[in-house]
Amino acid sequence: MDFSLCASYLRSDRPLGASDLSICPDAEPLGRVVFGLYGRSVPITVSNFRTICASASYRGSLVHKLLPGQFFVAGKQGLRRDKGEVRPPPGLVRNVETVNPKAFELKHVRPGTLSLCLGQNDDDDEVKLDPEYHNMEFLVTTGPGPCPQLDNENIVFGTVLEGMDVVTAIASTPTYQPDEKIRQFNDFAAFIGDERAQVARSTWNRPLKTVYISNCGELKVTKPSLTPTLP
Repeated sequence: MDFSLCASYLRSDRPLGASDLSICPDAEPLGRVVFGLYGRSVPITVSNFRTICASASYRGSLVHKLLPGQFFVAGKQGLRRDKGEVRPPPGLVRNVETVNPKAFELKHVRPGTLSLCLGQNDDDDEVKLDPEYHNMEFLVTTGPGPCPQLDNENIVFGTVLEGMDVVTAIASTPTYQPDEKIRQFNDFAAFIGDERAQVARSTWNRPLKTVYISNCGELKVTKPSLTPTLP
Protein backbone atom coordinates (compact mmCIF):
# COMPACT_ATOMS: atom_id res chain seq x y z
CA MET A 1 0.00 0.00 0.00
CA ASP A 2 1.55 3.28 -1.16
CA PHE A 3 0.86 6.54 0.69
CA SER A 4 1.30 10.06 -0.67
CA LEU A 5 0.55 13.72 0.01
CA CYS A 6 -1.58 15.78 -2.37
CA ALA A 7 -0.74 19.44 -1.88
CA SER A 8 -3.30 20.71 -4.40
CA TYR A 9 -6.28 18.77 -3.02
CA LEU A 10 -7.63 21.62 -0.90
CA ARG A 11 -6.88 24.38 -3.42
CA SER A 12 -9.92 26.22 -4.78
CA ASP A 13 -8.45 26.33 -8.29
CA ARG A 14 -7.89 22.58 -8.52
CA PRO A 15 -9.06 21.29 -11.95
CA LEU A 16 -12.41 19.51 -11.94
CA GLY A 17 -10.88 16.51 -13.68
CA ALA A 18 -8.50 16.10 -10.75
CA SER A 19 -11.26 15.68 -8.15
CA ASP A 20 -10.33 12.01 -7.72
CA LEU A 21 -7.33 11.69 -5.42
CA SER A 22 -6.08 8.69 -7.38
CA ILE A 23 -4.96 11.11 -10.11
CA CYS A 24 -3.46 13.87 -7.95
CA PRO A 25 -1.25 15.92 -10.34
CA ASP A 26 1.32 16.91 -7.72
CA ALA A 27 1.54 13.79 -5.55
CA GLU A 28 4.42 13.66 -3.09
CA PRO A 29 5.16 10.01 -2.28
CA LEU A 30 5.62 9.09 1.37
CA GLY A 31 6.49 5.46 0.68
CA ARG A 32 5.15 1.93 0.73
CA VAL A 33 3.77 -0.06 3.65
CA VAL A 34 3.72 -3.85 3.35
CA PHE A 35 1.27 -5.69 5.59
CA GLY A 36 1.41 -9.30 6.67
CA LEU A 37 -2.06 -10.75 7.24
CA TYR A 38 -3.32 -13.25 9.81
CA GLY A 39 -5.30 -15.45 7.43
CA ARG A 40 -5.48 -18.41 9.82
CA SER A 41 -6.93 -16.37 12.67
CA VAL A 42 -9.53 -14.30 10.79
CA PRO A 43 -9.78 -15.71 7.24
CA ILE A 44 -12.90 -13.80 6.16
CA THR A 45 -11.58 -10.41 7.26
CA VAL A 46 -8.27 -11.12 5.54
CA SER A 47 -9.92 -12.39 2.36
CA ASN A 48 -12.06 -9.26 2.04
CA PHE A 49 -9.08 -6.99 2.65
CA ARG A 50 -7.08 -8.82 -0.02
CA THR A 51 -9.97 -8.46 -2.47
CA ILE A 52 -10.21 -4.72 -1.79
CA CYS A 53 -6.46 -4.23 -2.23
CA ALA A 54 -6.18 -6.44 -5.33
CA SER A 55 -9.00 -4.48 -7.01
CA ALA A 56 -7.24 -1.20 -6.10
CA SER A 57 -10.47 0.01 -4.46
CA TYR A 58 -8.53 1.76 -1.70
CA ARG A 59 -6.68 3.88 -4.27
CA GLY A 60 -7.58 7.51 -3.67
CA SER A 61 -8.83 6.89 -0.13
CA LEU A 62 -7.99 9.54 2.46
CA VAL A 63 -6.30 9.00 5.77
CA HIS A 64 -9.21 10.87 7.34
CA LYS A 65 -8.46 10.53 11.04
CA LEU A 66 -5.22 10.58 13.01
CA LEU A 67 -4.91 10.38 16.77
CA PRO A 68 -1.34 11.40 17.63
CA GLY A 69 0.57 8.69 19.45
CA GLN A 70 -2.19 6.14 18.81
CA PHE A 71 -3.44 5.29 15.31
CA PHE A 72 -4.65 6.54 11.93
CA VAL A 73 -7.77 5.52 10.01
CA ALA A 74 -8.42 5.17 6.25
CA GLY A 75 -10.90 3.53 3.91
CA LYS A 76 -14.10 5.43 4.73
CA GLN A 77 -16.92 4.14 2.56
CA GLY A 78 -19.15 6.36 0.43
CA LEU A 79 -19.92 7.68 -3.04
CA ARG A 80 -17.78 10.82 -2.91
CA ARG A 81 -14.49 10.03 -4.62
CA ASP A 82 -13.72 13.74 -4.45
CA LYS A 83 -13.87 13.40 -0.65
CA GLY A 84 -11.54 10.41 -0.57
CA GLU A 85 -14.32 7.88 0.05
CA VAL A 86 -14.29 4.36 -1.39
CA ARG A 87 -16.80 1.86 -2.73
CA PRO A 88 -16.76 -1.89 -2.04
CA PRO A 89 -15.67 -3.98 -5.03
CA PRO A 90 -17.53 -7.10 -6.22
CA GLY A 91 -16.53 -10.31 -4.50
CA LEU A 92 -16.74 -9.27 -0.86
CA VAL A 93 -18.56 -11.70 1.41
CA ARG A 94 -20.57 -11.03 4.56
CA ASN A 95 -18.10 -10.86 7.42
CA VAL A 96 -19.59 -13.00 10.18
CA GLU A 97 -16.34 -12.62 12.13
CA THR A 98 -17.55 -9.20 13.28
CA VAL A 99 -19.94 -11.00 15.66
CA ASN A 100 -17.60 -13.82 16.61
CA PRO A 101 -15.88 -13.22 19.98
CA LYS A 102 -12.87 -15.32 18.91
CA ALA A 103 -12.08 -12.79 16.16
CA PHE A 104 -11.29 -10.18 18.84
CA GLU A 105 -8.67 -12.21 20.72
CA LEU A 106 -5.64 -10.50 19.15
CA LYS A 107 -4.74 -7.19 20.80
CA HIS A 108 -3.29 -3.85 19.75
CA VAL A 109 -0.05 -4.33 21.64
CA ARG A 110 2.54 -2.82 19.32
CA PRO A 111 3.00 -0.14 16.64
CA GLY A 112 2.08 -1.25 13.15
CA THR A 113 -0.95 -3.32 14.14
CA LEU A 114 -3.52 -3.50 11.31
CA SER A 115 -7.13 -3.66 12.44
CA LEU A 116 -10.64 -3.62 10.94
CA CYS A 117 -12.51 -0.58 12.28
CA LEU A 118 -15.66 -1.49 14.14
CA GLY A 119 -15.72 0.51 17.37
CA GLN A 120 -13.87 3.41 15.71
CA ASN A 121 -15.75 3.23 12.38
CA ASP A 122 -16.67 6.58 10.78
CA ASP A 123 -18.95 5.42 7.95
CA ASP A 124 -22.17 7.43 7.79
CA ASP A 125 -25.31 5.79 9.15
CA GLU A 126 -27.05 5.72 5.77
CA VAL A 127 -24.09 3.79 4.36
CA LYS A 128 -24.19 1.26 7.20
CA LEU A 129 -27.92 0.70 6.67
CA ASP A 130 -27.38 -0.46 3.09
CA PRO A 131 -28.19 -4.22 2.90
CA GLU A 132 -25.03 -4.67 0.81
CA TYR A 133 -22.81 -2.82 3.28
CA HIS A 134 -19.32 -4.23 3.77
CA ASN A 135 -16.96 -2.64 6.27
CA MET A 136 -13.79 -1.45 4.48
CA GLU A 137 -12.42 1.00 7.03
CA PHE A 138 -9.16 0.05 8.72
CA LEU A 139 -6.74 1.50 11.24
CA VAL A 140 -3.01 1.19 11.83
CA THR A 141 -1.49 1.81 15.25
CA THR A 142 1.42 4.25 15.17
CA GLY A 143 2.97 3.81 18.60
CA PRO A 144 5.02 4.39 20.57
CA GLY A 145 2.97 2.29 22.98
CA PRO A 146 0.05 -0.16 22.86
CA CYS A 147 -3.56 0.93 22.30
CA PRO A 148 -5.62 -1.14 24.77
CA GLN A 149 -8.64 1.12 24.20
CA LEU A 150 -8.97 -0.49 20.76
CA ASP A 151 -9.04 -4.03 22.11
CA ASN A 152 -12.28 -6.04 21.98
CA GLU A 153 -13.82 -3.43 19.64
CA ASN A 154 -11.81 -3.88 16.44
CA ILE A 155 -10.51 -6.99 14.68
CA VAL A 156 -6.72 -7.24 14.48
CA PHE A 157 -5.91 -8.99 11.22
CA GLY A 158 -2.35 -8.03 10.31
CA THR A 159 0.85 -6.15 11.02
CA VAL A 160 3.33 -3.93 9.22
CA LEU A 161 6.20 -5.96 7.77
CA GLU A 162 7.91 -3.09 5.95
CA GLY A 163 7.40 0.65 6.02
CA MET A 164 7.14 1.63 9.67
CA ASP A 165 9.04 4.78 8.67
CA VAL A 166 6.07 5.64 6.45
CA VAL A 167 3.65 5.00 9.33
CA THR A 168 5.80 7.30 11.49
CA ALA A 169 5.73 9.99 8.79
CA ILE A 170 1.94 9.79 8.60
CA ALA A 171 1.73 9.92 12.41
CA SER A 172 3.73 13.18 12.44
CA THR A 173 1.16 14.98 10.26
CA PRO A 174 -0.45 17.90 12.15
CA THR A 175 -4.17 17.52 12.88
CA TYR A 176 -7.09 19.78 13.70
CA GLN A 177 -7.56 20.01 17.47
CA PRO A 178 -10.34 22.29 18.79
CA ASP A 179 -9.65 24.46 21.80
CA GLU A 180 -11.26 23.79 25.17
CA LYS A 181 -14.14 26.25 24.66
CA ILE A 182 -15.16 24.59 21.39
CA ARG A 183 -15.02 21.17 23.05
CA GLN A 184 -17.21 22.32 25.93
CA PHE A 185 -19.74 23.90 23.57
CA ASN A 186 -19.79 20.72 21.48
CA ASP A 187 -20.33 18.57 24.58
CA PHE A 188 -23.28 20.75 25.59
CA ALA A 189 -24.76 20.60 22.07
CA ALA A 190 -24.47 16.82 22.07
CA PHE A 191 -26.09 16.68 25.52
CA ILE A 192 -29.19 18.56 24.33
CA GLY A 193 -29.42 16.41 21.22
CA ASP A 194 -28.14 18.84 18.58
CA GLU A 195 -27.19 16.66 15.59
CA ARG A 196 -24.71 19.29 14.41
CA ALA A 197 -22.48 18.40 17.34
CA GLN A 198 -21.60 15.02 15.83
CA VAL A 199 -20.98 16.59 12.42
CA ALA A 200 -18.61 19.11 13.96
CA ARG A 201 -16.87 16.41 15.99
CA SER A 202 -16.15 14.43 12.82
CA THR A 203 -13.63 17.10 11.83
CA TRP A 204 -11.59 16.62 15.01
CA ASN A 205 -8.28 14.78 14.56
CA ARG A 206 -8.44 15.32 10.80
CA PRO A 207 -4.97 15.66 9.21
CA LEU A 208 -4.24 19.20 8.06
CA LYS A 209 -2.36 17.78 5.08
CA THR A 210 -4.02 15.53 2.52
CA VAL A 211 -2.54 12.08 3.16
CA TYR A 212 -4.01 9.41 0.90
CA ILE A 213 -3.51 5.91 -0.49
CA SER A 214 -1.98 6.45 -3.93
CA ASN A 215 -1.83 2.77 -4.85
CA CYS A 216 -2.50 -0.66 -3.42
CA GLY A 217 -2.33 -4.28 -4.43
CA GLU A 218 -1.29 -7.75 -3.36
CA LEU A 219 2.29 -8.97 -3.33
CA LYS A 220 2.71 -12.52 -4.49
CA VAL A 221 5.00 -14.42 -2.12
CA THR A 222 6.71 -17.41 -3.70
CA LYS A 223 8.27 -20.15 -1.64
CA PRO A 224 11.98 -20.65 -2.31
CA SER A 225 12.88 -23.78 -4.23
CA LEU A 226 14.31 -26.62 -2.20
CA THR A 227 16.48 -27.60 -5.17
CA PRO A 228 19.59 -25.45 -5.66
CA THR A 229 19.77 -23.65 -8.98
CA LEU A 230 22.57 -24.86 -11.21
CA PRO A 231 24.88 -22.21 -12.68
